[in-house]
Amino acid sequence: MEKLKFSVSMCVYGGDDPDNFRQALESVYDQTCPPDEVVLVVDGPVSEEINDIVSFYEKEKSLIAVRLPENVGHGNARRTGFERCSHNYIAIADADDINARTRFERQIQCFEKDIELSVVGSGVYHFVGNINNIASIKKFPITDIGIKKLLKRRCPVAQPSVMLKKQEVEKAGGYLDWYHAEDYYLWIRMYLSGAKFYNLKDYCVYMRKSKDQMKRRGGFRYFRSMCKLFRFMRMNKIIGWPLYFFNVISRFIVQILMPNKLRSYIRKKM
Repeated sequence: MEKLKFSVSMCVYGGDDPDNFRQALESVYDQTCPPDEVVLVVDGPVSEEINDIVSFYEKEKSLIAVRLPENVGHGNARRTGFERCSHNYIAIADADDINARTRFERQIQCFEKDIELSVVGSGVYHFVGNINNIASIKKFPITDIGIKKLLKRRCPVAQPSVMLKKQEVEKAGGYLDWYHAEDYYLWIRMYLSGAKFYNLKDYCVYMRKSKDQMKRRGGFRYFRSMCKLFRFMRMNKIIGWPLYFFNVISRFIVQILMPNKLRSYIRKKM
């Protein structure tokens, strides 16, 4: 059987570190099953170092770069990248993460075995400095049933680990901007549109853990963003009132009342 063709969609912006970005790109190309195309959205102005890296890969690896004059945010940049991808199967890769060499091969095999799948993700490692310094491990339910059960309480799939069908994303309305939760919002809408999810047992992505990560996961703006998501789920009858109140109250404690260090400790233990 002929190998399924797939694209990789990446975004880079001015705040990304050039060295981390170069490592991320290398891990995308250095695969046992290389992508048929890589589409990179340059989300607004970036440094000269990042521009040089983009130009190099355009010349040497036929990277497709889509340059946006202004920063438009994660959700909008993701949507732009998806629209530019040529193939129905699209893998997401972040500009500061490192992908295991067999990641795309494993995910393509899943789609070949089950044509009903819409999204295939994996567990992820969080590391500090280099990939040998693992700070924490993030695992997810594997089956569609388990993933959809967890979706009612928190994000059940790691966005930088997924490969998905473009047509299924478009069926759900595509990538839409949502403060620090455009991926969770997409999974919820794909749940409503009848998508089928799966997570590999393997840990296929090494996610770089930044010092201010927990700060971004707290504060009133982030809390309000999550509350609106839970309200959206309640209005669409994914969750009822009891779980809605539980989700909101628990987020208020963790994201508003809890200090960053304690929040980081609890998330690591969980």
